[in-house]
Amino acid sequence: MLAKPLVSLLIFVALIAGAGVWGLQSFSSLQSGGYSDPDSESAQVFTILEETYGNDPVDLAIIADFPQDVDTAASSESAAKLTDTLADIPGVREVSSYFSLGGPATLKSTDGTAAYFLIQFEDSVSGADETRLIKETAGESFGDVELHYTGIRAMANALNDGISEDIAISESIAIPLCIILLLFVFGSVVSAGLPLLVGASAVLGGFFFVWVATRFTDVSIFSANLITALGLGLGIDYALLMVNRFREERARGLAVKDAATRTMETAGRTVFFSGLTVAVVLASMVIFPQYFLRSFAYAGVGVVVVAVFGALVALPALLALLGDRVNKLKVLRGNLAPKDTGGWSSLSRWVMRWAIPVFVVTALGMGALMSLGAGVKFGLVDERILPASDPVAVSSEIVRDRFDGQESKPVEIILTGATAQQAADYATELSRLDNITRVQSVAGITADGQTDPRAASAFADYALGDQQRIVAVHDVEARSNDGITVTKDIRALEVPFTVQVGGIAADYTDSLDAITAKLPWLVLWVFATTLILLFLFTGSILLPLKAFLFNIMSLGATLGFLTWVFVGGHLQWLIGDFTTTGSIDATNIILIAVVTFGLSMDYELFLLSRIKEQHDAGMSTEDSVAVGLQRSGPIITAAALVLAANFLPLAISGISSIKMLALGISFAIILDATVVRALLVPSLMKLFGKANWWAPRWMRWIYDKLGLAH
Repeated sequence: MLAKPLVSLLIFVALIAGAGVWGLQSFSSLQSGGYSDPDSESAQVFTILEETYGNDPVDLAIIADFPQDVDTAASSESAAKLTDTLADIPGVREVSSYFSLGGPATLKSTDGTAAYFLIQFEDSVSGADETRLIKETAGESFGDVELHYTGIRAMANALNDGISEDIAISESIAIPLCIILLLFVFGSVVSAGLPLLVGASAVLGGFFFVWVATRFTDVSIFSANLITALGLGLGIDYALLMVNRFREERARGLAVKDAATRTMETAGRTVFFSGLTVAVVLASMVIFPQYFLRSFAYAGVGVVVVAVFGALVALPALLALLGDRVNKLKVLRGNLAPKDTGGWSSLSRWVMRWAIPVFVVTALGMGALMSLGAGVKFGLVDERILPASDPVAVSSEIVRDRFDGQESKPVEIILTGATAQQAADYATELSRLDNITRVQSVAGITADGQTDPRAASAFADYALGDQQRIVAVHDVEARSNDGITVTKDIRALEVPFTVQVGGIAADYTDSLDAITAKLPWLVLWVFATTLILLFLFTGSILLPLKAFLFNIMSLGATLGFLTWVFVGGHLQWLIGDFTTTGSIDATNIILIAVVTFGLSMDYELFLLSRIKEQHDAGMSTEDSVAVGLQRSGPIITAAALVLAANFLPLAISGISSIKMLALGISFAIILDATVVRALLVPSLMKLFGKANWWAPRWMRWIYDKLGLAH
């Protein structure tokens, strides 16, 4: 490869260009959902509603606020005109309302002046364009009636629009900031361009992997955000490591090609193990049934594979071609080659001199941060992740404040094998449960055990074959712990026939249960694979255990910090307003944990590779730690700072889940690159002494036989 660097580079560029041509076509195939468990009971109910009843949950709900009571003739006339206008919009399949469903009390506000209009779209449309068209046609007011939009489609549109706007703003801040940081981190204009080569290649290659995945399964559109952020991050990490090592070997007097070869043998080995470790960590998300989470496995593994390929093929070829010209157009004075002494070396020796107190104080500080997350409740997102001033968020508050029920988010129930009388009795029993405000079935609308015969004809098609459909409206947040309680209360009813419970609250319950069930397997996979890979890299059993423990501490501290911010409602003066819900989004935490765990192992390998190299050369543990930290500390910190600069601007997003993702990843990688690497690692390695390099004899025999030592 280094014998013909130009050929290697041209082949690499050709392959990436080809991958990019296909990869950039993936955007049209990416999906906006993926939060539900497709094998759950609630998903089965959705399928039955779609295939048997030809009916889907409400896509869009409109709260119509009338100038007078909704039961007046003037309100009925306005409602009829609004219904006709909505029904004529292309893509709208059905419009129902308080006025067409027999006047159920929960479809009318408690003050009597507002009512629900429920809209379902045709199966052949996405609903995004149709929702926008409805808003343009009906507007914020229809005559003298004020309209407020809520429901699944309204929230999806608000999220997509908000995310697009936030990303554009954040990139206008992050890109110039990252370019400036790269110039100072690499020290020259030429070398600062190298991570962009690896990063751009990783991004294009990542999209190619995603395009391949879309041929076989659904992939979330949010995977695109991971591809761009992770591609840049790994490009910076690997380019910094390779360029610094090349400069170091040139400073020792090696010829250009010999220096590039030595860089491949040392830093290249670290890049390979690092990439492999990050890839297996990210691959763990394929274990989840929700394709939103699985998508990050496809995207993440693809980005890592191409980033490693670029670092081990394109970078060495470029270094061999550039030689010392890699230092051209300096922005820093002096020799850019790394040194064995300096601030990091002095810090590590001070830490090791006071190893016990430093370790105890730092561990207590980390423990204090972790304690902030004690008792945290996990949930999933709802409309409250939007800015409080967003029209959809305002509509949701109107629903909470002025209506008894969540009409656009009912519980959908399918009875199989029940007689008409059993179904009627079940509906009555259902109506008596806490938080259930209205039940509609083939027998009519049941509320507080009473049946309204006038409404029976509206639900005549609720009984098909041996199945009967029942819809129960509740008065709690569907995507909340109260929604879970309602779902479990319904499922706990004992009946002699089959009951399947679906709807938004049930979907929320099943999705959280699926995540909870898979988490232990994810932790086991990450623990086992990182332990094996770090042992193969270091020949030690203690160092991998230490790395895993410190990463868990770092993640625990990050969870505590995020709980303090997003449950406690702090730092709004800095990152902007957001609504506290009393819980933390489980999917966000998993994504933060997996990405930062992978990047933390990246930094761990950078540090351990230099420490082990010095130790294998005959240095004592203390000296090898000091020199290793001096060599790797600037690289790790610089990489973390640039990556944080890429994420942090998103913390001002109006969408709280994006705030959390940006703040969580930035906090975790900076904490890991500074406190963990500069204080915890040197102090504990000093205390372990020679035990750092210990492994059982049989494991050491395997390590030696595989020839994995430097």
